[in-house]
Amino acid sequence: MERLRILVVDDEGRMRKLVKDFLVKSNFEVLEAEDGEQAVDIFFREKNIALIVLDVMMPKMDGWQVCREIRQRSRVPIIMLTARSDERDELQGFELGVDEYISKPFSPKILVARIEAILRRTNQLGQEKLLRCGDIEVDQAAHRVRIQGQEIELSYKEFELLTYFMENQGIALSREKILNNVWNYDYFGDARTIDTHVKKLRSKLGEHGNMIKTIWGMGYKMEE
Repeated sequence: MERLRILVVDDEGRMRKLVKDFLVKSNFEVLEAEDGEQAVDIFFREKNIALIVLDVMMPKMDGWQVCREIRQRSRVPIIMLTARSDERDELQGFELGVDEYISKPFSPKILVARIEAILRRTNQLGQEKLLRCGDIEVDQAAHRVRIQGQEIELSYKEFELLTYFMENQGIALSREKILNNVWNYDYFGDARTIDTHVKKLRSKLGEHGNMIKTIWGMGYKMEE
């Protein structure tokens, strides 16, 4: 089986080597970039990159700019690395379509586990599963969402959140349970991250967004 390619972007050579070594041990192919401009060039030249690990603070073009450039043309999963743990930075990352946000220092093993979790979800090999709720249809294999036959664009995390809601229609889901299942790890940040994603998801679903109901003091539930 062909190895999946990961682009690791960081201006610190030691950090790139650390991440690369753990990824290679897990049977990934790793491409490296030492600044934002190089990262963009490599991504659009290589075409078949499965995921990007992207540092925020870099010369020439920072991680935010790289993310904006790539998001204009691709929904490739992006994990953002930062030395800061500012909530505003985290929210900005999610607004730009970042899929995971990890503060330095971090465990390389945890990073690899998160990468594998994302790739398992985005490469659901051999699965052809359609989920429906009212006029909303989710094609998990093709990673597409349609409303009354019209395709809508969702970020990776918005897609996973909608899928989780549709798999659990009519069930009240706590924020903790949503975090543990959609983010696929024990999340120690602010649960308002979920509220931010739900707000954006509802907006993209238009009039159908009201099927995601708020359960005050607990979480959410999706039902027709």
